[in-house]
Amino acid sequence: MVISRPRGTNDFLPDVTGKWQKLETMLRELCQQYGYKEIRTPIFEETELFSRGVGSTTDIVQKEMYTFNDHGGRSITLRPENTASACRAYLENKLYGQVQPVKLYYMGPMFRYEKPQAGRFRQFHQFGIELFGTEAPAADAEVICFAWELYRRLKIKNLQLKINSVGCPQCRPRYKQALQDFFRPHLDKLCASCQDRFERNPLRILDCKSPICQEIGNGAPLIYDFLCEECSEHFAQVQDFLRAANIDFELDPHMVRGLDYYTKTAFEIQVASIGAQSAVCGGGRYDGLIEELGGDHTPAVGFALGMERIFSALASQEDDLTVDDSIEVYIISAKNKQLKEAAFALASALRSAGISAEIELGDKSFKAQMKAADRLHAAHAVIFGEDEFAKGTAAVKDMINGGQVDIPIAELTVYLQAHRAQ
Repeated sequence: MVISRPRGTNDFLPDVTGKWQKLETMLRELCQQYGYKEIRTPIFEETELFSRGVGSTTDIVQKEMYTFNDHGGRSITLRPENTASACRAYLENKLYGQVQPVKLYYMGPMFRYEKPQAGRFRQFHQFGIELFGTEAPAADAEVICFAWELYRRLKIKNLQLKINSVGCPQCRPRYKQALQDFFRPHLDKLCASCQDRFERNPLRILDCKSPICQEIGNGAPLIYDFLCEECSEHFAQVQDFLRAANIDFELDPHMVRGLDYYTKTAFEIQVASIGAQSAVCGGGRYDGLIEELGGDHTPAVGFALGMERIFSALASQEDDLTVDDSIEVYIISAKNKQLKEAAFALASALRSAGISAEIELGDKSFKAQMKAADRLHAAHAVIFGEDEFAKGTAAVKDMINGGQVDIPIAELTVYLQAHRAQ
């Protein structure tokens, strides 16, 4: 029996990985322009990092983590997200001793045991940025602008930015109490998850996807009536910076995000055309997370996006990342040991000179090799025929514009460098 890949995972074949590489290059270029440096954290961490960092009331911790005991009896979890790992690395490596703010980015696989569906996988890939060490509202706005600029460069249409403030430890308790007072008469109608959230984190009820919970929550008190002066002023300044950057946004008082660590600003970017999983990016401020993990008070803000969602958004708009997978030279030779060795030597020389080159490694016919050159979109075919080779030359065929010339073998590399497709 053939072994299949695990449910909720994907094989990305060469025709797809080229598009991933193009997206990754675009992300790295944007990070360089914004001053973010790459961090790479372990794919697995101690389970406590996520239970403390992500939040014990979240669906991620309660239902979705891949957790196991290693051979030493330690509880280990495949990372379900990367912010907690970035915070752990910031603390463990004493990045707080560097000039602040510290601006980091990451990309790589994450793991959550979810029901596989369009745009949702058990192994998925995230890109994210984290900005540590400043409470400035401009930092929140910069993070949002970064995400917005990425989707602008990708030319994704029908974007919608939603922002909210979820308060802070000073003002959130009053809002928590108001929510509990509101939801208490409806407690028996809420889903089992929201009944559990009622005592621990009633804000999460506003984030529930159950139609009944959403309908009940429509009449809930708005957090804006409970924000302290500092949170209210901070949120107003974030909006002012976004307006200064000419970025449209919508206030969404029911958006709380799915993680417990958020304070003050929370945001999502949505694309309605990709269906139920419309959020393509989300993030916000998490000023208490470093403390929760054992460090000093360290303000921070960031976002993460699912990279698969980007491709879903592009596909929904009948667009895609175009990738040039052509090669510069295909070397064709007759079934002759001396000719094949000469062709092999030329391929090595061209590659050393930075020219992409392919060669028939077996004994395919001349006709089959020409078809291969065409299939690989080669700009030139270099043909080692016995007559030409006896004269110390090879035929160079222009596969784009037509035409063919004989070039001395010793001059092939220089000729092909000078006649690269523009």
